[in-house]
Amino acid sequence: MRVVIKPLFEAELPAGFEEVIRSKLVGREVKTGETVYVEILGKKLPFKVLLAEPSPLKVNKATRIEFSRGEVGEVTLEFEGEVNDAMPFDGGIVVVLGKEVRIYNWNGQKVYSRKFENLKKVRVSEGKVVVIHGRKVTILEP
Repeated sequence: MRVVIKPLFEAELPAGFEEVIRSKLVGREVKTGETVYVEILGKKLPFKVLLAEPSPLKVNKATRIEFSRGEVGEVTLEFEGEVNDAMPFDGGIVVVLGKEVRIYNWNGQKVYSRKFENLKKVRVSEGKVVVIHGRKVTILEP
């Protein structure tokens, strides 16, 4: 069981500060993605819970506390139908839904969408998307 947290304030944390944070969190339940506040010397300091394994997790004396300066961003795209394929490339991600090819940027914004009759295959190479459909090949440069 472990918790990875990121301080939401600017300060250099001393070695062993994980022990102080653990003692303040013992008995509390934390979840991945939430912000927790820990009172130290009369001030409530905010920490973002980047990862709680498992989530939710009730902190105890054996829970490992880790600090991180980085954060993992997450974008989830939901579709009406099943996703047949998804291919990442420099400019974003290509998603194939049945006969439709969609291109999204890394923020999840749709930048291209088209239905192809007799769609056979979609490939990505060197920043270009190649769509094979029927007797045709279409090259896209997003």
